[in-house]
Amino acid sequence: MRIAVVGSGYVGLVSGACFADFGHTVTCVDQDARKIEALNQNQIPIYEPGLDTLVSSNRAAGRLSFSTELKPAVSGADLVLIAVGTPSRRGDGHADLSYVYAVARELADAIDGFTVVATKSTVPVGTGDEVERILREANPKAEVAVVSNPEFLREGSAINDFKRPDRIVIGLEDERAREVMSEAYRPLSLNQPPLFFTTRRSAELIKYASNAFLAMKITFINEIADLCEAVGGDVQDVARGMGLDNRIGSKFLHAGPGFGGSCFPKDTLALMKTGQDYGTPLRLVETTHAVNAQRKRTIARRVQLAVGGNLRGRTIGILGLTFKPNTDDMRDAPALDIIRFLQDQGAAVRAYDPEGVDSARQMIDGVTFATDVYDAAAGVDALVIVTEWDAFRALDFPRLKKVMSAPVLVDLRNIYASRDVERHGFAYHSVGRRSV
Repeated sequence: MRIAVVGSGYVGLVSGACFADFGHTVTCVDQDARKIEALNQNQIPIYEPGLDTLVSSNRAAGRLSFSTELKPAVSGADLVLIAVGTPSRRGDGHADLSYVYAVARELADAIDGFTVVATKSTVPVGTGDEVERILREANPKAEVAVVSNPEFLREGSAINDFKRPDRIVIGLEDERAREVMSEAYRPLSLNQPPLFFTTRRSAELIKYASNAFLAMKITFINEIADLCEAVGGDVQDVARGMGLDNRIGSKFLHAGPGFGGSCFPKDTLALMKTGQDYGTPLRLVETTHAVNAQRKRTIARRVQLAVGGNLRGRTIGILGLTFKPNTDDMRDAPALDIIRFLQDQGAAVRAYDPEGVDSARQMIDGVTFATDVYDAAAGVDALVIVTEWDAFRALDFPRLKKVMSAPVLVDLRNIYASRDVERHGFAYHSVGRRSV
């Protein structure tokens, strides 16, 4: 098949590279000439494990190419994926669909022959209807079927998620699109790829509802963690006991500083706005969004308490800046709110992240960025684990104790057992468990 992917950001680049690896001929298009030039030199603009190898091998095989020219890529394509950004619209929180609609207008003149246009971008219910209206209004003769094909890629494991998905959701109104979408994903399985066909509006809602539900699980266990601290329970035992129930499951029941990233914050907000627009307010989602925003601020006060309540003149070390490990994504990362709170309270901050430092430099000022864990710990009054990178799971505590001003560890991800840290003479503070 010939596939064109419009938008070479995270979703577009991963999807394009994976489809090419299946054997399809893929062209990724983007208006950013500098990005396309870099990609044509095998320079990947984002950090995603394995993506650089996937891109370079498929470029070398002639299956994957990058271009700023939309019409040559789309003309003759069997399938066109719209994978542009849908950030929260400034002022009201709705998803900004201007990029999606701009692409639809451009596609109208470029489509040649019957083409399936699939929206990969996360979009509110009804967006596919508007994309189809734009296409047909701009080019009434276009032979096109518009489908919704939401992505469910986790940053840090996106390639595995694409190639070994739990399900592939495809929402369509034109049955001609079923064969095209089935063929696109056919290489996933020797027998039957996990395709779930539904209506276009249902597919759009599935994406938002899935993310909102997972965000609620995170927020729920964070509130249970606070209760555990108050009554003397252990949130990790509680979460494990809950997760052993197959109806609940263990995933996303890890207490911490709250969720961030490119999806959960903006998607919960967009779903809230959709509910309000249609007169069906989603109270659980609204509360989830509000509680998580507050969580990031209040969790920072734990650091303040760990050093005796006064941060002025203190130096705090931060381990982990990205919202999760195995990515360089800093969007809505809890570390941002924590660092701003520490700075507002008069503390100096030293920080280290294996991949996120370059992104962090563009988002926060006044931070000393360290070269490794022990550089970040040099002279600090407390060390705070914010992101659970593997590099932080086997810290050399005797070495840390020598370089730190005070042996205080605040573990916001519960990586360690308290006894393993305390036996080295550290004051250890975690989430949802008894602290010293």
